Amino acid sequence: MDDSLSRLYLAVMAARTRDPATSRTSKLFQGGIEKMAKKLAEEAVEVGIDAVLMRRQRVILESADLLYNLSVLWAASGVTPGEVAQEIDRREALYGIAEKLPKSGKAGKKKAAPRALRAVAG
Repeated sequence: MDDSLSRLYLAVMAARTRDPATSRTSKLFQGGIEKMAKKLAEEAVEVGIDAVLMRRQRVILESADLLYNLSVLWAASGVTPGEVAQEIDRREALYGIAEKLPKSGKAGKKKAAPRALRAVAG
């Protein structure tokens, strides 16, 4: 999958300056980081809903959309798939591949989402 994510990222980078009238990727870049973040959040919600409803094929389709929108957001943020892979490798060395990095000093406490994220979700 790392290879397909890298190819997707490179395609996103190549498409970012195309005509927004014919390129969805370019249109997302023209819409700005807020639009990109909103699309990413929408796709994540769709994956979650389809998973809860046990719609396996929809989970696959929506996951591809999620990864596309994540790649767009990475490109706009100056983040590469390689950097994310390095972080995954670092965490694997510390906690194992299937574990999330623990929150420092706030185990069990949930923090309110930043205002920008609440606006996107609302």
